[in-house]
Amino acid sequence: MKIFTAMKYIFTVIGVSLLISAMSDYNTTRSLLDAAVSAEGTVVDLQESSGSSGSLMYTPVIQFVDNAGKTVEFMSSVSSNPPSYARDEKVEVLYSPHDSQDVIINSFFEKWGGAVITAILGISFFSGGALIFLTGMLKGRKKIYLQRNGVLVNAKFQSVQLNHSLSVNGRHPYMIVCQWTNPANYCIHIFESENIWFDPSDFITTEEIKVFTDKRNSKKYYVDVSFLPKVAR
Repeated sequence: MKIFTAMKYIFTVIGVSLLISAMSDYNTTRSLLDAAVSAEGTVVDLQESSGSSGSLMYTPVIQFVDNAGKTVEFMSSVSSNPPSYARDEKVEVLYSPHDSQDVIINSFFEKWGGAVITAILGISFFSGGALIFLTGMLKGRKKIYLQRNGVLVNAKFQSVQLNHSLSVNGRHPYMIVCQWTNPANYCIHIFESENIWFDPSDFITTEEIKVFTDKRNSKKYYVDVSFLPKVAR
């Protein structure tokens, strides 16, 4: 549980940081474009490097002459395989009139690729953190609603099982499984508790477990585990 609690904060903080970084990248590029001077550049080299997956990547090296007659050479911020450009290919470059080293190739990905990728990552991390927050909040509301408005039934304790569909650091949580037969139609209902991160077997001293069920939908229920001790934090 501590891991899930930490994850929602970590994901949210990382997401916000990446979104701020994306906005900063956007504003930096926007400021350059507002005052940029255009020039014709030439791809003079394709710098080879190893990508994160070990594949060979190519980074264009561009040369151009600014308005002051100075020859400027710079390396693109984008690498790719296959190369985006060929040697001796002509490309349009945009540079700051105050500093010709502040320059980019005039293409969508060169201008906005970094901000877009960072924003996508930021949205993903932020959404992950928000989803954990929202899931916990909805579970809490569901529990309170069923305790106040649900039908209380006494289900017969069946077993304590591991929830193999969830694993954190190689550990599976436990679930209390109990059964109740509806006297109105003799249908058997199997109820499973929320995830419990310790073995509750020694603390189950009765044959019946309280379960709160929705009046209109018995598939919505809450197994009352309030009799279990709290995990120290």
